[in-house]
Amino acid sequence: MHFSIVCRILGLLLMLFSILANLPAILVSIIYSDGELRSFATSLLVTFATGLMLWFLTIGAKKELRTRDGFLVVTLFWTVLGTFGALPFFFSSDLPLSITDAIFESISGLTTTGATVIIGLDTLPKSILFYRQQLQWLGGMGIIALAVAVLPMLGIGGMQLYRAESPGPVKNDNLVPRLAETAKALWYIYLALTLACTLCYWAAGMSFFDAICHSFTTIAIGGFSTHDASLGFFDSPLINMVATVFMFLAGINFALHFTAWRSKSVAQYMRDPELQFYSVMMIVLVVVTVSVLYFSQTYTLFDSVIHGAFQSVSIATTTGFTTDDFSVWPSVLPYMLIYASIIGACAGSTGGGMKVIRILLILKQGLREIQRLIHPSAVIPIKLGSTLVPDKVIDSVWGFFAMYVMVFLALLLAMLATGMDVVTAFSAVGAAINNLGPGLEGVAKNYSMVTDTGKWILCFAMLLGRLEIFTLLVLFLPMFWRR
Repeated sequence: MHFSIVCRILGLLLMLFSILANLPAILVSIIYSDGELRSFATSLLVTFATGLMLWFLTIGAKKELRTRDGFLVVTLFWTVLGTFGALPFFFSSDLPLSITDAIFESISGLTTTGATVIIGLDTLPKSILFYRQQLQWLGGMGIIALAVAVLPMLGIGGMQLYRAESPGPVKNDNLVPRLAETAKALWYIYLALTLACTLCYWAAGMSFFDAICHSFTTIAIGGFSTHDASLGFFDSPLINMVATVFMFLAGINFALHFTAWRSKSVAQYMRDPELQFYSVMMIVLVVVTVSVLYFSQTYTLFDSVIHGAFQSVSIATTTGFTTDDFSVWPSVLPYMLIYASIIGACAGSTGGGMKVIRILLILKQGLREIQRLIHPSAVIPIKLGSTLVPDKVIDSVWGFFAMYVMVFLALLLAMLATGMDVVTAFSAVGAAINNLGPGLEGVAKNYSMVTDTGKWILCFAMLLGRLEIFTLLVLFLPMFWRR
């Protein structure tokens, strides 16, 4: 383990984050004269100075970054980043948050979870609102992805960081020969989608400020809003439709977006088995939700379609925007939507959950086991499209699923131990580990009622979800620290 190189990279990333996160908020504070300039300036200086100190103390470190170092860097970065990202919340005189609440809000933003402890968003300074949205935008694509493009220019390889943040069966074909170029290409697509979403929101009736802020959290699949009522504040079917389209697009593998853009053909989308399954899942979920809402007379047919489609896509992609309190919807709808968030979006997207490709492989493996009951000696391959999936990939998927279930149950018991009721605890853990945000019962609107102990547990769950469990849990194995 090369701790010197780990500290050096962490220092560089902290300096980068101090500028990317705080400088835009400072500009917003100056434009609106909202009195928060000092909070962000102090945060920038503290974060940058800490990063500079770490970098200066290890400036002579020239060792090659190894895979284990990459896991440690990624985990430390998200943990430390969550702490330093909380500074503007803690320093703000308009937002009296405890250190626990400030860190919870920061980690929720960076992991694109969208769970909030803040009440009264409509009256907060513009710069604070912008900062919350920007945290999710930076976290959505991953500050590590940006670092992968920047670090090679500083003489530090980035492949280990890329592997550490994306463990498991994901599409890992090289999009372009060099990893730095790949990261840049993905960021260009991310920026293009954000710009397009901003313009569409603006054209649909949002103010330009709200359009920018909500495009950040739509493309990041984060769900933070500048209003307590979320997108329900605008009461606009057109805005809901714009959000639905862009949430769906952001839930698609960005590598697939790049491949389709480079080939200038939508045929790439049509041939992708994960996208096919993702699309069918969304259609079925929307149809069931709309049908139940209409036939239960919860809404008119038009409102059932608008609210049902919007909320289904929002929860299933783990975005977490709301137009109404879905937790009080009739029948099985609230639980069905929470279960859909467990599946989540596609691998390589900005969404959370277990990822569609894993669920697809689990279903295929389950079907193969049923077929083996009839033909025990048959060789039945599992394929994604025309590609044969190796058994070691299937094993890793089952390993991930087993660990996910065990971790979920452990976190659920921990939340119950804090005195929380079963429904609230179940949905809170599910919303945190799937990076969803809104839950049921006591956490349907915000997490202010959760105890400090519960908030720290949920912070851990959010980090587990963002790092897809293995990247964080591997640090707890004694063999990880052995030479």
